[in-house]
Amino acid sequence: MTAKRDEVDQLVAAWQRERPDLDVEPMHVLSRVTRLARHLDLARKSAFSEHSLESWEFDVLTALRRAGDPHTLSPGRLLRETMVTSGTMTNRVDRLAAKGLVERLPDPDDRRGVLVRLTDSGRIRVDAALEGLLAQERLLLAELTDDQRSSLAALLRTVVAPFDR
Repeated sequence: MTAKRDEVDQLVAAWQRERPDLDVEPMHVLSRVTRLARHLDLARKSAFSEHSLESWEFDVLTALRRAGDPHTLSPGRLLRETMVTSGTMTNRVDRLAAKGLVERLPDPDDRRGVLVRLTDSGRIRVDAALEGLLAQERLLLAELTDDQRSSLAALLRTVVAPFDR
C-alpha cells in the first residue's frame, strides 16, 4: 500500500532539488511532527475553551487530578509536574483559587507550608475538558489502526526519551 503524497513530500523534494548537497531526510518525519503539533494545539484550545479553561489551567488542574484522592499537591510538586517557575505557579494558583477551581490548605506536615487541592468544581471542569481533549485526539489519529498507533507511540517514545532524561 503506497501512502499518498503530501505537502511535506513536496517540501522535501524541493529542498532535495535546490540543495542536493544536504541530507534532508529528517524533514520527512519532523516536518510532519511540526504540522501535527499545530493541529494538536488547535484541538487542545478547542477542547479547553468549550469548558472555559486555558491551556495552563488545564495543566495545573490535571496535575492535581492525576495525584489521586484527595487531589492535593504541594506547590513544589506542582512546579515539577508543570515545569514552571515558582512565581508563575503562585500566580496560577491564585487565579485558579479565585475561580473556585482549587483551594489552599495548611500542610499538616509543615506549619509554614501549604497544599493546593482541586475543588469539586475544578474536578468536574477538568474531567469534562479531558473527555473533550481525548475526543479531539482520537480524531487526529483516526486514520491509524490500533497497531499503527502502538507502533507510532513506541517510535516517538524512543525519539523523545533523551529529552526527558
